[in-house]
Amino acid sequence: MTMPPVAIEDAALTRLLSRARVLVVDDEAGMRNFLMKTLAPFCQAVEVAGTTAEADAQLDRGNFDIVILDNIMPGLKGLDWLAEQRRRGGFAETIMITAYADLETAIEALRAGASDFVLKPFRSNQLLNAVRRALQMAQLRRENLLLRHELASGDTGPGRRNRLIGSSASIAAVRDMLARVAGVTTPLLITGASGTGKEVAARHLHGISDRADRPFVPINCAAIPPDRIEAELFGHIAGALPGIPEGREGFLPSAQGGTVFLDEVAELSPAAQSALLRVVEDGRIRPLGAARDLALDLRFVLASSRPLEPEVAAGRFRQDLFFRINVLQIDMPPLRHRETDVIDLADLFLTEIAQRQSLAPLEMDSTTRAALLRHDWPGNIRELRNFIERALIFGRFPLETLAPPQRQAEAIEPLAAVERCLILRALDLTGGNRSEAARRLGISRKTIDRKCAGWGL
Repeated sequence: MTMPPVAIEDAALTRLLSRARVLVVDDEAGMRNFLMKTLAPFCQAVEVAGTTAEADAQLDRGNFDIVILDNIMPGLKGLDWLAEQRRRGGFAETIMITAYADLETAIEALRAGASDFVLKPFRSNQLLNAVRRALQMAQLRRENLLLRHELASGDTGPGRRNRLIGSSASIAAVRDMLARVAGVTTPLLITGASGTGKEVAARHLHGISDRADRPFVPINCAAIPPDRIEAELFGHIAGALPGIPEGREGFLPSAQGGTVFLDEVAELSPAAQSALLRVVEDGRIRPLGAARDLALDLRFVLASSRPLEPEVAAGRFRQDLFFRINVLQIDMPPLRHRETDVIDLADLFLTEIAQRQSLAPLEMDSTTRAALLRHDWPGNIRELRNFIERALIFGRFPLETLAPPQRQAEAIEPLAAVERCLILRALDLTGGNRSEAARRLGISRKTIDRKCAGWGL
């Protein structure tokens, strides 16, 4: 069988095909050879099987994006085998090829789960176009699932940041650590109080990694009911859940090749923790009701606002899972420890929210900047964003709502933070008189001028 030259000019198509793993199932050696030569130059991997039994063995060993399936073969027909795969939990896009086609066969193929139908004889371009369509449909279906997930969780729009903002030493150290681990697949655990930017750090890591053009899937484990989380994460076959006749791919398979961010991982049920341990360790999951595992290529970033060690000690979090995800750990600093980053973030929020809400812009004067620097921000970045949004809505900064710092006597604060708090407090008590503030603090006026310049005052 001669194969005409194939030219692919579409860059998006080239990228899509270059990631595809294809399984060819055909009893004719010549056809298998033709399909291999057609697809191998463009796809990540192409495997062949001469029987459905060989195809079963291939699927047990690995995951495929596309299955090209002949219908008329000795033994089990392609249509019957495809229907069985759907019952066992196969989610690969399937292209049926046959020399004997009629309307009834086409309808049966669609009912069995085929995404396309190609008649023999066909040219190389016809096959490549069918593979492209199947990959594009799978991509659109996954993007639709993930977009609906983000819309449902409120995690979309211009307010979502993909980069860590700020020039403080503490946030620079976080960025340096993320850059160091961007090229590995080892799970990353991000800890820190609520509102410190754990998801932003995860998005930052995804954006600087070689997975940046693949999906980033954020999942808040606390927002999914415990009895649904396994189905949401791993997917399910048709009939596995009461009242849901159709199967569905889970969030983890939908993120294939990308990054999964599991927030509030301490909220996972014991069963979900056990299943998560397996996928983190060997990269395989089993959808609910399925008889076959799926192999996944994912980077896991996990986060918790509660320390996990006490959860392990109390028996609420699996010790083996904790040890597996605690190889690399980053602790996000609270906003009060990030020096003048509060000003940078406030400026960013002022611009973002004013544009999104079509509100009149506000300018921060030195009094407002000093108040922002002086406040402890117990709610961290989320509290700051809410404060800026209220200011834009009412057309002024409600400084009276910023409570004075409430620091516990036993807490150890960074020296720079204590120094800043004392100087700003002295300026507040002296009505901004730097000379009088310097006299009361027992330091020079030049020291206060230098510090205030560094803080943007």
